[in-house]
Amino acid sequence: MSSDQTTTSGADAGGTPQDSPFRHERTARDEAPQYVLPLVVRIERNEPPGRTDALETAARAVLVMLSDERSLGDGEWAQAMRDWQDARIRKVVRRARGAEWRRAEALPGITVTGKSAEVRVFPPVPLDGWPKDLARLQVSGTDLDDPEPPGDADPAAPVLWMSPDLEMSAGKSMAQAGHGAQLAWWELSDEERTAWREAGFPLTVRTAAPARWTELTTSGLPLVRDAGFTEIAPGTTVAVEGYERVGAVTDHGRRSAAD
Repeated sequence: MSSDQTTTSGADAGGTPQDSPFRHERTARDEAPQYVLPLVVRIERNEPPGRTDALETAARAVLVMLSDERSLGDGEWAQAMRDWQDARIRKVVRRARGAEWRRAEALPGITVTGKSAEVRVFPPVPLDGWPKDLARLQVSGTDLDDPEPPGDADPAAPVLWMSPDLEMSAGKSMAQAGHGAQLAWWELSDEERTAWREAGFPLTVRTAAPARWTELTTSGLPLVRDAGFTEIAPGTTVAVEGYERVGAVTDHGRRSAAD
């Protein structure tokens, strides 16, 4: 599911909140060539991933792409990443299984694995320049369930809080979670980004209770707002809470990996 966003807080990697790639209002970013970050989730017929795990894995996949050496400096994906972030930030989540997934894995990209989910993220492509093996994959109707209710959010790591007022497909929600993770990334110093990466990008995606959602959306946190092009009306979809904790997550992440 595709997703174009706006935010009420947080600057982008090369701009300011006033020139955010996540604004409703038309800006100079709309005049730039438009790119999209493709993500593909593996959904085998008999072994679909859990919904929450898919959302969290998609969010980490975006962070892995942002921090990969090929996306930085003179890396082979760096120009595409700059072009993508200089325009509107767009993400599209498609689904694949079997031979479709194997063809997707053969393309340049990075596969990120969660508890049950596999998500492959690819360097940005022009809106009308998708590789054939990705363009043919299904976008709409991607939905998943959790085999059991997710536990409490990890208080030591960032939390991407989803709106309790919206019903979105899993694909749409994965794109939203990716936007939230990107907002958190933009808020951090280089040292904090390094700490988060070394810890394996721990984060949690949860749906907020209504009262908590009101608190989150009035607290000055970075907020993802959907432009309303697909599935839902324009409005706030994700509140990014706890990004300031990432400087202290390295030891926590190592302990978790050893448990």
